[in-house]
Amino acid sequence: MHKVIERILNLLAFLLTVGRPVTADEIRNTVQGYGQTTDAAFRRTFERDKDLLRSLGVPLELQHTDIWEVELGYVVPSERYAIDDPGLTDEERSALLVAAQAVRFGGQPTELGAIFKLGGAAQPTQTGTVLADLGHDLDVLGALYGAVTDRSIVTFAYKGIPRRVHPYGLLHRRGHWYLAAPETSAPDPVKAFRVDRMEDIAVEEDTDVFDRPESFATSRSISTDAPDAGPESTAQIRFDSDVAQVAIRQIPGSRRLSEDNTGILVEVPVSSERGLIGWVLSFDDRAVIEHPAQTRAAFAAFVRDGHDV
Repeated sequence: MHKVIERILNLLAFLLTVGRPVTADEIRNTVQGYGQTTDAAFRRTFERDKDLLRSLGVPLELQHTDIWEVELGYVVPSERYAIDDPGLTDEERSALLVAAQAVRFGGQPTELGAIFKLGGAAQPTQTGTVLADLGHDLDVLGALYGAVTDRSIVTFAYKGIPRRVHPYGLLHRRGHWYLAAPETSAPDPVKAFRVDRMEDIAVEEDTDVFDRPESFATSRSISTDAPDAGPESTAQIRFDSDVAQVAIRQIPGSRRLSEDNTGILVEVPVSSERGLIGWVLSFDDRAVIEHPAQTRAAFAAFVRDGHDV
């Protein structure tokens, strides 16, 4: 899939920058990704790529390559493909490109077609090691997003239990995607399912199957927010060193206690044990409650009993 996306972007970039109709042979010899050894293989790949571009709304046309009208070539008319100029400076377009290059979904690069519509960047940019991986498989997220917008039922297995749900929304929190959805057999409550733990995901064909409550907000449906800070009690949590500072910033009054080769011990003020547990779980295996003992035991029971978040 990554190679297909890269080849399509190379083809689109070439067609947008060459400024004239180009033949299939020129595309084959110029655009990276068309290195097939046989003519038949190139034709099959190029036909699929043309269909994909057109399905994405790219106005790929055939025009004569010269005034004698002997040969036809492919062109993307800029007046039909470009969007209204928002007045971005070269620096702003470059910043957009850097951001787009830095974002990853499951290690795959973000689609850069919109940057080309804005005229590209003023000069080549390199993000270096600055990457934000939003995780998971694009096809799975696309299917779930389609189910949310079409209001179609989603089925899957979660912790070994078959589920059939009404997908209300998708949300990304601290490196994980969550599907907010009540089960069809029990409309209340809305549960939060981590997408990377969902197995055998399928979207049923029927649309407009359920009504999402007008008051529903995905951002408030998943209890992975930081717990409310308060004077009632404190907890000591050991974080991996790469996430400890993030945790400290999220809860006012948190303080660093110690550090060793197992991580950084942080004391946090909490007023809700359940909120604390949900917050610690959002760090996956990079955080563990060490004190007090009863909260540590409650955390272990919460995980052992197979709760959904």
